[in-house]
Amino acid sequence: MAALRVGVVQMNSTADLSANLDAARGLVEAAARQGAELIALPENFAFLRREGQPIPCAQGLDGEIVGTVRSLAQKLGVWILGGTFPEATVDSRVHNTSVLVSPEGDLAAIYRKIHLFDVDLRDSGGGTFTESAIVAPGDEVVVADTPLGRIGLSVCYDLRFPELYRAMADRGAEFIAVPSAFTPETGKDHWAVLLRARAIENQAFVLAPAQCGRHSEDRRSYGRSLIVDPWGTVLAQGTDRPGILIAECDRAYLAHVRDVLPALRHRRL
Repeated sequence: MAALRVGVVQMNSTADLSANLDAARGLVEAAARQGAELIALPENFAFLRREGQPIPCAQGLDGEIVGTVRSLAQKLGVWILGGTFPEATVDSRVHNTSVLVSPEGDLAAIYRKIHLFDVDLRDSGGGTFTESAIVAPGDEVVVADTPLGRIGLSVCYDLRFPELYRAMADRGAEFIAVPSAFTPETGKDHWAVLLRARAIENQAFVLAPAQCGRHSEDRRSYGRSLIVDPWGTVLAQGTDRPGILIAECDRAYLAHVRDVLPALRHRRL
């Protein structure tokens, strides 16, 4: 069982759809040149709005954003996790949707963010966020069965809800994707801790591509993208600037961890 070479992309997206797609394309191509077979983009990679502003580029699975990811995957012959994009719905809200695309350009999995970020961080120096005002929640746990292994899909605020990841483990997840745009106020204390916890308790590789830096006058993201192994060891960590992380994820090592410390088989509840 050969190790899988993965790439995680860190971005500083804005409300400029064209510029974001160009930046994503360049970073994905750079990861592919370094041999990555699975490349993950962050939440809101194609469009990151100011809080409270409308989303002019909401579109379907057949739109420009997903089409760009599908074309790129096919051109490079790699798997791409398309972070998230604003998927149009039948009402005034959108879904915050993540897609997994095969090297043939096919949609292998579609996940719509379940847990929505409605918080007030003013006491810690941040702002207020009401994601549910413009985003409709999904309701389906998604684990894609691929030749690379079973990949569980989640997004950002989902990270705080361990029952979602245990449901992924029940479905055999070996990799967990967490494309994110974590705030600096929560990221500095919670980001790495929660990601390592999800890896340890579910004995899975965690791939966490993140947004970084200032996106607009009132939006900033923490950055520090991570790739974590099933023991909780950080294999690669991003900085505060856009870029890519590359790491080897060995499924034989995952099987070894689950064998020597069979916590998933010891569950009683």
